[in-house]
Amino acid sequence: MRLDDAIGLVGRAGTDDELFGRVDPRRRYRQLAGLLHPDRTTGADAARRDAATAAFITLTDRWRSRGAGTVGGYALRVPAHVGDLADLYDVGADRLLKLPRDPANNDLMRRERDALRRIERDGDPRYLPYLPRLVDSFRHRADGGADGPAAGGPVPGGPAAGGGDRAGAERQVNVLATAPGLHSLAEVMRRHPDGLDPRDAAWMWRRLLVALGLAHRAGVVHGAVLPDHVLIEPDDHGLVLVDWCYAAVHPDGTVPALVPAYAHWYPPEVPQRRPVGPGTDLAMAARCMTALMADRAPRALWAFATGCSAARLAARPDDAWRLLGELDDLLERLYGPRTFRPFHL
Repeated sequence: MRLDDAIGLVGRAGTDDELFGRVDPRRRYRQLAGLLHPDRTTGADAARRDAATAAFITLTDRWRSRGAGTVGGYALRVPAHVGDLADLYDVGADRLLKLPRDPANNDLMRRERDALRRIERDGDPRYLPYLPRLVDSFRHRADGGADGPAAGGPVPGGPAAGGGDRAGAERQVNVLATAPGLHSLAEVMRRHPDGLDPRDAAWMWRRLLVALGLAHRAGVVHGAVLPDHVLIEPDDHGLVLVDWCYAAVHPDGTVPALVPAYAHWYPPEVPQRRPVGPGTDLAMAARCMTALMADRAPRALWAFATGCSAARLAARPDDAWRLLGELDDLLERLYGPRTFRPFHL
């Protein structure tokens, strides 16, 4: 294939099959990239060099965004989100496939699977929308082997992409369903660097306590209630608590790992690998909310949060539902009867 052929092929190919072929797409991509790369076209005239560079950019963009592999029968493109320990791929129908970057974290993926199954089995079904729903869970090998649904070959940014990977390493995969249009508390904080109006933070705190109350009644402690893991739907005041990979079973469980970027957010029992309890989550939820409100929180709300954050686990509240009632009483004293406040990012 000549340079002009490569430029023409990229320009007229309407589908990925037309551009990369069906037999060996990776070989075709490398062939075209080798012809079109700016370092290889220095001998061409200026017009052809410009056309080749434009075609090269188009080629690489289409390669990165194409479905270059499947996992468990799910076709993957580039990651939609990059989590603490896994990449999440949009596989349609408001579902995300969660693929750990390092197979050493398979145990954490299984923790998430087991926690969500337990809560769905034992929790109040009215409140299950506050958590992601486990749609599927299976083991996958990058070489195509799997225990569970049929798996395909390497995926972009996934098992074949390095990052401490081993060829053919087995990964635990979870497929999760949740609501669209969610935004993390970390994003809310970035957009409100001077602090959020406490009346807006109030509905987020209330819904977070509902999510935790659901889990705690099922005997599960989330273990990582952090701004990146608390997602809100602004228009309808929805909330989903995600990333249950760090979950522990109450009363004797411990949190298996910390998120390094938030190492200073954890109450003492977590880094000390001591048993955790509902008070662990309630302290972290209070920390999220005080960080969200910053200096705008009234003294009474600060005092309420401080009461959730004692150094000793036994000195903290341990019932999210009771705490929710106390928070409602405080909010009514501060702001009067509850009313819906529109919230937009």
